[in-house]
Amino acid sequence: MVTDDKRVRIITGHYGSGKTEFAVNYVKKLRESVEGKVAIADLDIVNVYFRSREKKAELEEKGIQVIASNLDTAVADVPAVSGAMTMPVINKEYQYVIDLGGNDVGTLVLGRIKPVLDHSETDFLMVVNAYRPNTSTPEGIIEQMEILEYAAGLKVTGFVNNTNLVRETTVDCLLHGDEVLKEVTKRTGVPVKYVAYVKELLTEDVPEGLSGELFPMEFNMRETWM
Repeated sequence: MVTDDKRVRIITGHYGSGKTEFAVNYVKKLRESVEGKVAIADLDIVNVYFRSREKKAELEEKGIQVIASNLDTAVADVPAVSGAMTMPVINKEYQYVIDLGGNDVGTLVLGRIKPVLDHSETDFLMVVNAYRPNTSTPEGIIEQMEILEYAAGLKVTGFVNNTNLVRETTVDCLLHGDEVLKEVTKRTGVPVKYVAYVKELLTEDVPEGLSGELFPMEFNMRETWM
């Protein structure tokens, strides 16, 4: 699963796609699957909601290095990132996950990394929730993908089908996302890498035949009342 992806995994997506939840679950699976150094960078400077840096203590207990703002707070709405963000790109001993902010605005921080980023060892994964307004159709997803690619200077290498209605999610949500993304793949050639879903929410088995590997998750960023 995650061990087959390239060494540097950049997670992007439209606002509300669930990319941070996916990124935190992803880096935990990565830590369980590989030896050596694992790091996650929280480069979301767009808003204060659902930031992976909020789980810094928990992640570091698992042996995951967390790179975030130099400011000693998880929720300050300040456009500041740590200069350490480039270190795991240069140091090839690291398996690295980068959690970007939403939309093309969130990709701007990659300007710090671009000079040292080797595209041949980088995956640019776009998380998609096909129930979000701007990514509800193949045309909308392709438009957002092209905006992200232009801003980042990278090509999307795979989609993450994270189609959900939060706690109202059913198997039908995954099927809907799969149908929409299959059309996107047909038009662009970009594959679906993962089908992400929170295990506790589904009362039915996930059907076979979905595009991408099944990626069961747990809620990390969302409280029980949300």
